[in-house]
Amino acid sequence: MRRSVCNVTRPRTQQQAERRARVIQAAMTLAAKGGYDAVQMRAVAQEADVALGTLYRYFSSKDELLLAGLEQLAQEMQEQLREHPVQGRTSHERVSKVLRTLCDLLEAEPLLAHAVVTALSSSDPATAEHTAGVQARLTAMIADAVDGEAIEDIDGVIKVLGMVWFSSMLAWVGGRAEVGTMAADLDLASRLLLT
Repeated sequence: MRRSVCNVTRPRTQQQAERRARVIQAAMTLAAKGGYDAVQMRAVAQEADVALGTLYRYFSSKDELLLAGLEQLAQEMQEQLREHPVQGRTSHERVSKVLRTLCDLLEAEPLLAHAVVTALSSSDPATAEHTAGVQARLTAMIADAVDGEAIEDIDGVIKVLGMVWFSSMLAWVGGRAEVGTMAADLDLASRLLLT
């Protein structure tokens, strides 16, 4: 009798989910304190109180781990915005408020922001799933803020806003732009695209 192949997408047990969440939180804590270089897999394992081998079962690299943390932050922000939608008369005002909230979150933790921008720039194929997850959350937040208004090529608008956000974030973490520049760039882009 042949054995069936294990289902790779089987649900995690509660204990595994909690351990994974601890690992992500440990990485984000280390990044917030010391930036990208502080997120060493051994240090994350120690901070999360898990074996190094266990950590590698969940994440193959620190870039993947940091982007899982960014995806989790984006999910939390999306849930908060769905509970308390932004107010504004126009889609531009609402989208701009959503993007400002995102920028404020990143600017409040500059070392963490630098770490996740570095991870977003990674060519590691293991990061693709989490990068797509972050992009999907950002897309959903913008779509929610547009609130059903008829916008020509909303997917194109969202794509351009994402590119402006990433470019502006790179300039800020690289020291080429001041605090507040990301929000200002995104406000300008959303005004040009949505009015």
